[in-house]
Amino acid sequence: MAQVPQRFFDALAVRTWCGLSLRALGHAREEIDAINVYPVADGDTGTNLYLTVESAVAAVEAVFAAHEVDGEPRGGSAAPRGGAGGPSLADAVGAMAHGALIGARGNSGTILAQLLRGMAQVLSVRSDTDHTGGQGLQRALRHAAASARQAVAHPVEGTVLTVASAAADAADAAGGDCAEVARAAYEGARAALAATPGQLAALERAGVVDAGGHGLVTVLAALVETFTGRAPGPVAAPHARVERAVEGRCAAEEGDGNGPAFEVIYLLEAEDAAVARLRQRLDALGDSLVVVGGDGLWNVHVHVDDAGAAVEAGVEAGRPYRIRITHFGHGDAHTTKAERPPRERAQRAVVAVVPGEGLAALYTEAGATTLLARPGEPPASGELVQAVRRAHAREVVLLPNDAELRHTAAAAAEQARTEGIRVALIPTRSAVQGIAALAVHESERRFDEDVVAMTSAAGATRHAEVTVAERQSWTTAGICQAGDVLGLIDGDVAVIGADVSQVAATVLDRMLSAGGELVTLVLGDEAPESVADHLEARVREAYLAVDTVVYRGGRQGALLLVGVE
Repeated sequence: MAQVPQRFFDALAVRTWCGLSLRALGHAREEIDAINVYPVADGDTGTNLYLTVESAVAAVEAVFAAHEVDGEPRGGSAAPRGGAGGPSLADAVGAMAHGALIGARGNSGTILAQLLRGMAQVLSVRSDTDHTGGQGLQRALRHAAASARQAVAHPVEGTVLTVASAAADAADAAGGDCAEVARAAYEGARAALAATPGQLAALERAGVVDAGGHGLVTVLAALVETFTGRAPGPVAAPHARVERAVEGRCAAEEGDGNGPAFEVIYLLEAEDAAVARLRQRLDALGDSLVVVGGDGLWNVHVHVDDAGAAVEAGVEAGRPYRIRITHFGHGDAHTTKAERPPRERAQRAVVAVVPGEGLAALYTEAGATTLLARPGEPPASGELVQAVRRAHAREVVLLPNDAELRHTAAAAAEQARTEGIRVALIPTRSAVQGIAALAVHESERRFDEDVVAMTSAAGATRHAEVTVAERQSWTTAGICQAGDVLGLIDGDVAVIGADVSQVAATVLDRMLSAGGELVTLVLGDEAPESVADHLEARVREAYLAVDTVVYRGGRQGALLLVGVE
C-alpha cells in the first residue's frame, strides 16, 4: 500500500518517517545483523538500530498523543501548518532525538541517535511556518553528519560515518523540495555503502558492506518514502548478502587479534566540562568510544577490558544509570581461536531470559543458561545469541519469557541456526511460563518431543503480574492514575486498586475461577512481606487440592508474578 507523501518537513513528516524507518529496519534487521563484522562481529547491529528507532517512535507518538482531541490528531495532514493545536516541528524532532538518545543500543545505534540529534538541532529552530523545505533538510543532514563525527573519538572511514557524510554531500548538491533532497541523500549514501569494503579491511575480508551504514541507508530509504509515497529500490548493495554472513564472521574472528572484552553503555547526567574529561579518560581505557547527547544528558558507549573503571569514570563525571555491560564472549572478533576453551559441546541446553536475580539463580539451579533482563532494559538479539553460544550445546531451547521479546528472540534463533546450532523457540510470555516449561524438560528425550512437552506446559500456564502504574493512562479496566496498583492477567490490565494484597487476591481468584492445580508466586524486592502469606492462606482456605510454591525474584520490575497451571 502506497504511503501518502508529505510535501514539507513538519511534525507529521517526522512521525511518518520514524514509523516507516521502524518498519523498514524490522524487515532488514536480520540481514543487517548477519553482516555485522565491524567493530565487533557480535551480530546485533540491525537489532540495536531497530531498538534505537523504536524508542524514538515511542517518544514521537507520546507527543502526538498529548495533542489528540476526540481520538483525532489536530493540525492537519500534509499541508504546512503552525503550532496551533498539534505538535510543532520542534516538539516532534525534539522527541525523536530524545527518544533515540535514551534508547540507543550498541555502537551504530548510538551514532544514529547523534545523527537524529544533529538533525533536530537544525529543524527545531522556531519559524513562522513551523515547517521546512528542501534547503532546511539539506542543512539538517549536513549538521547531522558533522555532529556524528564529533561524537566518535576516532572516526574510521568505511563505516556509517562515511555513509552519513556521503548522504550530506549528495543532498547539498541537489536542489528542489524535500523529496528531491531526500532521494539525492539516499542515492549518495547507497553508493557510499557499496564502496565501504574497499575502505575497511575487515569488511573486505568478510565480503560484506558496513552493517551500520546499511542501517542508515535503510533509514534514508524511509525518508524518501515519506516525501514521495514510494520506497526506493533495494537498499542492500551487491556485497551485502546474508549467505556470506557465516564466512564473513569467521573472517572477522580470524582476522582480529586481541581487543577489549566488554561493551559498556550507560546514560549519564553530567555537565559539558565533566563529559570532556570523561572522553579523555575512556579513550585511554579502550576503543569504539562514542559519547552523544548534550544539555545535561548523554549516552556513553565504549569497549574496554576494565568495565568497572569505565563505570567509575562515569560516576566521577556525573550520575550514570541504565548501565549495560556485555561480555563479548566466545567466538567474537576479540577472541582468537587459541583462546577458546576446547570443551565438548553438550547435546542440549535451555537458554532463558529472566527478569530478576532471584529467578536467575532458580533457573541456573535447574540447569538453564540465563540472561538477566533488568527492568526497562530488554536484551538485544546479539546478547541472546551470545547466551546461546555460552550454553555450548548442539541443541538449544530458547525461553524469552516476555511477549515483547518475540521478534528479538526469533532473530537470535535464526542467527544461531546459521552457526549450526539447532534452536527451538518456545514463545513464553512470562517467567512463570518458563518455570513450567523448565519443570518438564528432559534432555534424554528426543529434541522434538522435549520441545512439545515444554511448549504444552508453558501454554497450559496462565500468567499474571501485579505492578504499580508509572503514569495516568487508559487501560482495559479503565483509567489508572500514577501510583495505582495494577493487576494484569495474560498481559491485559484486569484490576486497578490501591492495595497490593487486595489486587493480588482479586487477580488470583479470577485466575483460579477457571481451575488450576498449582499456583506459582514470584515476589519482587518491593512487594510487601505479607503478600505471599496472605495469598497462600487464601488458596488453602478457598481452593482445595491446589498447591502453592513461592520464589523470591529479586529486582524484577513487577511486585508479583503469578502462574496458574
